Amino acid sequence: MQKSIFFFILIFLFSCKNNLPKDILEGKKMEKVLWDVLKVDAYTKNYFLKDTTKNIVLENAKMQLQVFALHNITKDQFYKSYQYYLANSNLIKPLLDSIANNANKEKYIKYSTGQQADPAMVE
Repeated sequence: MQKSIFFFILIFLFSCKNNLPKDILEGKKMEKVLWDVLKVDAYTKNYFLKDTTKNIVLENAKMQLQVFALHNITKDQFYKSYQYYLANSNLIKPLLDSIANNANKEKYIKYSTGQQADPAMVE
């Protein structure tokens, strides 16, 4: 009896696994990369907008390339994965919910410990 229950649980777990195409970033990795890209966007919007000597689009692109290098992916991998997630609402919604929860958690920790909030997170 226990073996059959274990077997059904095992089958259930494998059947629930996302079957992403091999060139699409896995959910947790996509979440981390997307969170960093969103922070870069907020940072360039908040800081470089005040500096008229900077090209905001160019600075944002440079920083995004740094994010991609940090996560060992290419720009094409990210944007292909991003388009795939956008086209699959059952995948993008949990990803965005998780990012929002992590952002709220980060804000709470910073405010409760007296640290100054990251301006990229506060809009």
